[in-house]
Amino acid sequence: MSRRAGILEFAVLGLLRESPMHGYELRKRLNTSLGVFRAFSYGTLYPCLKTLVANGWLIEEPSAEPVDALAAPLTGRRAKIVYRLTAEGKERFEELLSQTGPDSYEDETFAARFAFFGQTSRDVRMRVLEGRRSRLEERLEKMRASFARTRERLDDYTLELQRHGMESVEREVRWLNELIESERAGRDQKRSPSSGSAQQDTSSGATGGQTRRGVDTPPETPEDNNT
Repeated sequence: MSRRAGILEFAVLGLLRESPMHGYELRKRLNTSLGVFRAFSYGTLYPCLKTLVANGWLIEEPSAEPVDALAAPLTGRRAKIVYRLTAEGKERFEELLSQTGPDSYEDETFAARFAFFGQTSRDVRMRVLEGRRSRLEERLEKMRASFARTRERLDDYTLELQRHGMESVEREVRWLNELIESERAGRDQKRSPSSGSAQQDTSSGATGGQTRRGVDTPPETPEDNNT
């Protein structure tokens, strides 16, 4: 399975865990909530849905919306299919949600993983955030070294483009530092005996509100800026 197909599977299972949806609604949520899927089509979504149904992770149900049986042959409209997560599908999503390998913090997948941090355990969130930060710090070091080697040979516009790319990475690293410190502060507060009734079970859910899906989104990656 390609990385893009894998993150689409993850996102579809995650959205359907919230509530059943038909294909149009699901595509709309993917487009609006997860920027990585802005350009994908029904031709990408429906094969994914069929695969998930075949694997037993989704079931298809007729929509409860009324359909005019007499008009349907003339208009070509059929009853919409609603996709619902099965118990096995929930287990599959939990399995994907717990993964913290390199794929979880690559450019193509990090935004989608972050969108579901509200359903992710604190330890997993920390590993993904720290992995993403480490990856970007390595990238930034290479960008700075390349800039130092080539700056004398480049024109002003190319230099500005490289500076813009480095600033984008630096900005995301600062953002990740803030998130990581917030996660650590929340964990320390939970462990503190003096926190009393202020303690909350944060094994899943956001910390400080900034990791709730739809509240804040990750900064643009360097690829978004064509660097």
